Amino acid sequence: MKRALPAVLVVAAAAAALAFLVLPIVTIFLRVPPGHLLHQLSSPVVTDALIVSFKTTAIAQVLILVFGTPLAWLLASRRFRGRGLAITLVELPLVLPPAVAGLGLLTAFGRMGLLETNIAFTQTAVVLAIAFVSSPLYIRPAMAAFEGVDPNLIAASRTLGAGPGRTFFRVVLPLGRNGLAAGEALAFARGLGEFGATIMFAGSLQGVTQTLPLAIYSAFAIDFDTALAMGALLVVVSIVLLLFLKLVLSWRSSAPTSSFLSARST
Repeated sequence: MKRALPAVLVVAAAAAALAFLVLPIVTIFLRVPPGHLLHQLSSPVVTDALIVSFKTTAIAQVLILVFGTPLAWLLASRRFRGRGLAITLVELPLVLPPAVAGLGLLTAFGRMGLLETNIAFTQTAVVLAIAFVSSPLYIRPAMAAFEGVDPNLIAASRTLGAGPGRTFFRVVLPLGRNGLAAGEALAFARGLGEFGATIMFAGSLQGVTQTLPLAIYSAFAIDFDTALAMGALLVVVSIVLLLFLKLVLSWRSSAPTSSFLSARST
C-alpha cells in the first residue's frame, strides 16, 4: 500500500499537468459554438488580419530560407575565430523580450533610427519583425541538420567531380531536408504568432500591419467572440503545423543522395 501511494501521486500530478495544458485550448472551442465561430471568421477584421498574417509570414520565411540556409551551412561546416559569438548572436532573438526586439528594429530601421528608413509602421516592418524573431528557430535546426550530414558523402561527391555548389544542392540539402523542414515549421509557427516586436515596430493598422495576434488583442475588449474565433483559427493552424513537424521528424529517406551518387559513378 505504501509503495503504491507514490505511483498514485505521480499519476495524479501528471494528470493535473496535462489538464492544465489542455484546458485553456479546449475552453476556446467550448466558449462559442463552432457555427458561430465560423460566422465570426467571415468578418472583415478577421479576413484582413488573416491575409496580412499569412502574406507577411510567407515572405519572412522566404527571406529566412534564402539568407538563413547559407548562414546555417557556414556555421555548421566551418570552424573560425568568432564562430561561438556568431552562434550566440543568431540565438539572441530567442531570449530577447519581444518588446525589446521591436525597439531594436525601430532604432535600426525607423525614421530617426540608425539607417533612417521609412520602413517602420509598414507591412515591410511586419515582415522584418517576423523574420527577426523566428529566424533562430530555423537556423539552429538547420545547423544541426547540416552537422549530421556524413562528411564522407560530401567527399565522395567532390571526388566524382561535383563542385561545391552542386554538392550542396544535390547532396547536403537532400540529406538535411528533414531537419530543415522541421526548423521551417517551427519558424513559420513562431512567425504566425508574433506579437510584441510587430506591434512596437509596425503598429496595428487593419489591412496593412494588423496580424491575427494583433487583431485578437484589439478585439479582446470590443468583441470577445471575434477574438475567440481568431484564437481558434490560430489553434487549428498550430495543430496542423505540429502534426506536420511530427511527420517530418518521422520521415527518414536518403534516396535522392543515393541516386545522385550512383548516377555520378556510372
